[in-house]
Amino acid sequence: MSKLETLIQQLCPDGVEYKKLGDIAVDVFRGSGIKRDDVTETGTPCVRYGEIYTTYGVWFDTCISHTDASKIASAKYFEYGDILFAITGESVKDIAKCCAYVGHERCLAGGDIVVLRHNQDPKYLSYALSTTDAQQQKSKGKVKSKVVHSSVPAIKELVVPVPPLEIQREIVRILDHFTELTTELTAELTARKKQYAYYREHLLTFGDDITFVEIGDVIKSLNTGLNPRRFFKLNTDDATNYYITIREIRNNTIVPSEKTDRINDEALQLCNNRSNLEIGDVLFSGTGTIGETAVIEKEPRNWNIKEGVYTIKPNQDKLCPRFLMYLLQTQKIRTAIMKKVAGGTVKSIPMGELKKISIPLPALDEQRRIVSILDRFDALCNDLTSGLPAEIATRQKQYEYYRDELLTFNKEELF
Repeated sequence: MSKLETLIQQLCPDGVEYKKLGDIAVDVFRGSGIKRDDVTETGTPCVRYGEIYTTYGVWFDTCISHTDASKIASAKYFEYGDILFAITGESVKDIAKCCAYVGHERCLAGGDIVVLRHNQDPKYLSYALSTTDAQQQKSKGKVKSKVVHSSVPAIKELVVPVPPLEIQREIVRILDHFTELTTELTAELTARKKQYAYYREHLLTFGDDITFVEIGDVIKSLNTGLNPRRFFKLNTDDATNYYITIREIRNNTIVPSEKTDRINDEALQLCNNRSNLEIGDVLFSGTGTIGETAVIEKEPRNWNIKEGVYTIKPNQDKLCPRFLMYLLQTQKIRTAIMKKVAGGTVKSIPMGELKKISIPLPALDEQRRIVSILDRFDALCNDLTSGLPAEIATRQKQYEYYRDELLTFNKEELF
């Protein structure tokens, strides 16, 4: 029998009590708005709601942001042990993500954050509030839209198991160990990505013995997609085709998600007339976030691209598509591209200027040799079916399974 099982048998043999957060709270309050322009390198530590989604895990002890507290109206502070909820987000399934603060500085809570003060183990509560059951409670009744909201009353209604503190701390010890293993793998992946970037730069740096040409001289065409606001409506009932934007081009692949816009067959045909996508085309994000690349590896039957995503058709008798993709990621080529960028709030590289970018052109056999090496590095760093990303994904699933198992108890009473 494990230590945890022994503790449960000794301390709560008849089951664990489930309670609403409102019943265990010492205080529940909202933060006060901290604008992006208010964030400074030094000053009072603070958290803005978006950072809960992007930066902090189940718990954290140091804030990445600071601000001048004297400039924040009605400043709201959090301290050791408080749980922070982000009550505004883009996803129903992620709304009200939370984290526990276990540092020792007094910090400011930004707007759209709810702070829960309590007398339980902070890490335990944060783990309990990240389970599948807790997230389903947070998402209940929410409707998918561009912005999803929660509230103080909704947070107070969340129900979690509240075993004695000794049991809470043993569960935290077990789950912290799982977290440490995943963190170690993630650190290794980061190191491998740096190594990959180094070898990519090394392999794609050439001397005077290699011919340099302009991109426009070794491609068949360079085009971009359509603007949906002018040509068709998105996400209608009959929309079953993906409409690929810059956000779907990640780690050299095209990855649609539940957030990907959809278009109907008529709209897809309009896109196809403009952007006749084929296997071997190189996609390049030329507007906004400039420089994301991918090669089309499968027949694009049910998707096309938005304006701002460029499609480059290499002359494959001279230029290997994946060789071009990797070239476009090198620091030298990216620097040359950024010098050609134009525009106001939204920057872009004009297609005519992209065609003028100079690239090295070794023999096709040499291009393929380099691609084969970089493909192996790429798979190790980015492939979700093999390499470190796959191992991290497997560990994450194991962690989520054991977390949910550890935090599911026989109920003594609902609340």
